[in-house]
Amino acid sequence: MEIDAGKIAVVTGAGSGIGRAMANAFAAAGCHVVLADVQVDALESAVAEVATHGVETLSVRTDVSDVAQVQALAQATLERFGGVHIVCNNAGVSSAADPWFGPIDGWEWTFGVNLWGVVHGVRAFLPHLIAGGGGHIINTASMLGLYAGMSPVYDATKHAVVALTESLYHSMQVVGLGVGVSCLCPGWVKTGIVESDRNWPAHLGEPPARDAAARITHGHVHRAVAEGMPPAAVADLVVDAIRNDRYWILPHPEWVDIAMERFHRIGDGQNPVQPEHFPGLPPRSQIVAEVMTAMGLPTDDA
Repeated sequence: MEIDAGKIAVVTGAGSGIGRAMANAFAAAGCHVVLADVQVDALESAVAEVATHGVETLSVRTDVSDVAQVQALAQATLERFGGVHIVCNNAGVSSAADPWFGPIDGWEWTFGVNLWGVVHGVRAFLPHLIAGGGGHIINTASMLGLYAGMSPVYDATKHAVVALTESLYHSMQVVGLGVGVSCLCPGWVKTGIVESDRNWPAHLGEPPARDAAARITHGHVHRAVAEGMPPAAVADLVVDAIRNDRYWILPHPEWVDIAMERFHRIGDGQNPVQPEHFPGLPPRSQIVAEVMTAMGLPTDDA
């Protein structure tokens, strides 16, 4: 579809990172932009930045895990602009909680934002896209939606987003209602995802603390994210995918190779194996040794 002046774009998680970059990219193309985020100060800053493109903006503080708030976001969009053309279900978090021995709240919060946020966004906006004659939905998953082994909770949510987005794509193709669908699967991008606990819900109490082993892994991931692709480069790929009706948005080809190796092993019925060398990280054997040392356990070299 064309992205031009007067189109209405909605972006969740628009206060920072990829969401903020997408909001700016749509505004630069002349779209009016609805920005949603749970973090008010980041949202206000993003709105001020996007408005410099000379387009109209609307900010709506939204917790995407709450269906009523997402429905209110859709209603506010319609009341302000009378329609919608582009919807980016982009909000995402990553919990510090230990997946197996930590509080279940870590699972529930991450699933609430990463998965239910996408479900709520599709269900709230799809009828309006159809009623308006078509549009495009972009769901932000991750390359960890195609490869498992980095973070059990995060990986599970992103696998689910990949699956529901592909199913949505097939549904739209069958019914032919003019709604395009894209699945964004980035690798390391310079965002605040590793500091997600800044938005940990107050009603859940104190954010879970990382143990010594988790701090080792977090340190390496933090560096990889800090050295990652600029969000603006990802946003440019999103705009291009919408214009060319392309489903897959894969900014990091080197991650695709690892995902393909995983699927080849699946096809051959082989047990899972984690690669020794993973983009942006030290060798896996080094990380394992550091984690074992942090846990006070002997390493192979001991």
